Parts: sequence; C-alpha cells; structure tokens
Amino acid sequence: MTHADSKHADAMHTLVDTHCHLDVPEFDADRDAVIARAREAGVTRQIVPAIEAATWRGLRDACAKDDGLFPAYGLHPLLIAQHRDAHLRDLRDWIERERPVAIGECGLDYWVEDLDRDVQAKYFDGQLALAREYDLPVVVHARRAVDAVMAAIKRVGNLRGVIHSYPGSEEQARQLSDLGFLVGIGGPVTYDRANKVRRVAANIPLDTLLLETDAPDQPDSTHRGQRNEPARIVRVLETIAELRGEDPAVIAQATTRNAEALFGLPRLQ
Repeated sequence: MTHADSKHADAMHTLVDTHCHLDVPEFDADRDAVIARAREAGVTRQIVPAIEAATWRGLRDACAKDDGLFPAYGLHPLLIAQHRDAHLRDLRDWIERERPVAIGECGLDYWVEDLDRDVQAKYFDGQLALAREYDLPVVVHARRAVDAVMAAIKRVGNLRGVIHSYPGSEEQARQLSDLGFLVGIGGPVTYDRANKVRRVAANIPLDTLLLETDAPDQPDSTHRGQRNEPARIVRVLETIAELRGEDPAVIAQATTRNAEALFGLPRLQ
C-alpha cells in the first residue's frame, strides 16, 4: 500500500452515514452483514431515522445491537395516512425516555400531489416544536418543498438540522445554513445528469455538507436498481471529492466533524 493509499484508507474510517433506514424489512435477512460491510468500508456510525410510530420500537431494538447506530424518531410526510395526533404525544414520550440524537424523518413532500399539505404541515410543525423544546436537530425531507420547509423553520425558530437528499439550489443551501441547517447528499450526486445536486456538492462550503445513503433507497450510479447500503457511501465521497477537486480525506474529515457536531456524536480518536 502506498502512502497515498494509506491516507485514503485512514480517511474511510471517519465516515458517518447520516441517513440510513437500517431497521426496515429489506435488511432483515442480513442486517449484521450489512453493518459489518459498512464498518469495513470505514463507515463507523450511522443515523437511523424513523418513518412512522409503528416502527419506533423495532428501530430502537435494531440500533441497540451496535454502538455505531444512533436512532432518530419521527413521522414521515409520505405516511400521513398512518399518522395520528396521538403520535405527536407519543413522540414526546419517546424523546423523554430514549433520548435520541434527532427528531425525524419529518418534513414536507409536494411531489406527491394527493398528499394533503395542511395535514403534512400539522405533523411537521408539531415535530419542529418538539425539536425546539428538547434542543434536538431535525432530519428533514423536503421534496419539491424547500421554500415551504424554510418558511416553517423560520416560523418555529431556534432550530438546527439537515435537509436530507438535498433537492434545492446553492442559494437555498446558503439560506438554510444561515438558519442552522446542513445539506445531506447521497447517491443521486453520482449520476452524470444530476446537474443541480452536483453543482451544490461542488460549490457549497464544506461546513454545510453531510454524507448519506438513504439505504435501502437511492443507490449510486454503479448499483442502479439494487438495494443500497451504507458501505456505498464511499462512492458518494469519491464523487464529491472529484467534483470539488479536493482530497477525499479532506471531505471525509469535514463531513464527519459536521455530523458529530450536529448530532452530538462522540468524537472518535
């Protein structure tokens, strides 16, 4: 191994996958092996956000099996048919008892036209209020809804978090940074035609960037149509480094420090 290879390998051991649904059924058959492959690739820690109240217990149990897995609890906008007002009260109890690293996945989705926007907003605003009350970051879904998400963040105030699978512009990323929010970038950046997210990845300040996979969804371009998994965040890292003309080790170190700061993760030596 050359010195450069050694340096690159060392960098791999600083990666955090800030968005990975490791608790879902797609991983039931080989979850331990998936985690092992992630660790071998240098993905030392993963944030595992929930999508609905019915999954919270299983998510907690999955994360309890590995000290590199950190749960977040929340109510996803795509699943408003499953959500109930009582779930916001239940979420408060889970926060009090479990002390998660974040609230989420929550947010707004304006891409699916028949999702009631007022109902989405009710659950999103409720979760933002809990995040402010408990001083927790929020993991936000904002598909075709970045401006609406920003308006909600401003309305509630005193928040911080990440816009996952960032769909917005460079200017919106700057505005979000001013509000205390980072942007999460994953597999889509590896596709040559994904011009918008590639411009964002190339140009935003490193202190606003997080890496993610959204596994089992959003695989990189070399695994199109396959189940995604955390180990493949390395391809995301390499692509962003290429787009920025920077050493992958620099990107790895910066994004890991960003994740540690946002989610209150213990720093690794």
